[in-house]
Amino acid sequence: MAEVKINVDDCIGCGICVKKCPEGYELNEDMKAEVKNPNAPCIKEGAEDCPVNAIEVIGEIVPSAAPAPAVPKGKILVKSSTGDYKGVMVFAEQRGGKLVKVAFELLGRGRGLADELGVQLSATIMGQGIEGLAPQLIAAGADKVYIIQDPRLEKYSTSCYANAMIKLINSEKPEIVLYGATHIGRDVAPRIAKRLGTGLTADCTELTIEAGTNMLLQTRPAFGGNIMATIMCPDHRPQMSTVRPGIMKAIEPDASRQGEIVNFDAGLTDADVMTRIIEIIKERKQVANLEDAKVIVSGGRGVGGTKGFKTIQALADVLNAEVGGSRVAVEKDWISKDHQVGQTGKSVRPQLYIACGISGSIQHRAGMQNSDFIIAINKDPSAQIFTVADLGIVGDLFEIIPVLIEEFKAADFGQ
Repeated sequence: MAEVKINVDDCIGCGICVKKCPEGYELNEDMKAEVKNPNAPCIKEGAEDCPVNAIEVIGEIVPSAAPAPAVPKGKILVKSSTGDYKGVMVFAEQRGGKLVKVAFELLGRGRGLADELGVQLSATIMGQGIEGLAPQLIAAGADKVYIIQDPRLEKYSTSCYANAMIKLINSEKPEIVLYGATHIGRDVAPRIAKRLGTGLTADCTELTIEAGTNMLLQTRPAFGGNIMATIMCPDHRPQMSTVRPGIMKAIEPDASRQGEIVNFDAGLTDADVMTRIIEIIKERKQVANLEDAKVIVSGGRGVGGTKGFKTIQALADVLNAEVGGSRVAVEKDWISKDHQVGQTGKSVRPQLYIACGISGSIQHRAGMQNSDFIIAINKDPSAQIFTVADLGIVGDLFEIIPVLIEEFKAADFGQ
């Protein structure tokens, strides 16, 4: 009989062992792995795939018959067919008749996925008086643009947008549908997934195609950012993901590209309107525009406080840059939330990112590692931020930054 030992102190609760061997492992209330059946045939496989080596299997496995899974009372288990779904579709969000930046980022990645699969890339826009946006989407990579116009779609409505998108998906059957992880995307995508009976992976940082199966591999930080989880949807279609703004890279627009424009009638009625927007009041508030910044100077725990951020601001001023911050800096009220870069903040892709006094946790790296060029300044030579930096400077940021300011001033870098 096999003996299975689990070091609960090392276990990060990722659930990989449960996924690999659901008959042998389970997670308890504290999100720690526990042994359910030490003689499950897959028990060793679950141990071998543990990313932190917290599981040890000793001795030989004596297989035991596993009971058939019980079907909950009143529930019917249905495995839906993947059917004839084909193509990649992007939900191209617009606000006030203007496409949001993430729409172009999704088209950039969607173009790569569609080319790899050898299928068509389409984009969908909803609203009223938006036909002029279609050429922009074609220039950005779309082969076909679906325009859904209706007075009920002029202002965003969860029920109307969801119903219109569901009708389009059921009609055109795309295999992959991508949404931006914006306020609208995060609101409407889960409702569409629920109604279609398919899965949705939120806040993806990477999308790839698995060789051999052609399934979408959807990668995102999980369990507080301790691991990067890759999620698949093998049995249901479409495969759907939301992607955080600033993660993917848009392609250069090509005005000479040709594409098809289709006006799709979603057949909306007043019955689709669950709520009515009476008035929209826009609050005037100056917030950091990190997503569009070409240069960002960020500070972390090593900055030491609000006084230290004045040094960060001085460098940013010289470079005509935006100021960012780590989660620690925001939690300590050294800088406001709208400056936060990382998994629970904003994802950015500037031409230059300067990380000052930031250790480089996986949560922070997930939000800035796609920057074109990264400079890291930290006293600790083993800081994780150096693993993604193009240039690392080991030293005291309060000694290094004044020197950088003088050099940048002399070179007129930010002018």
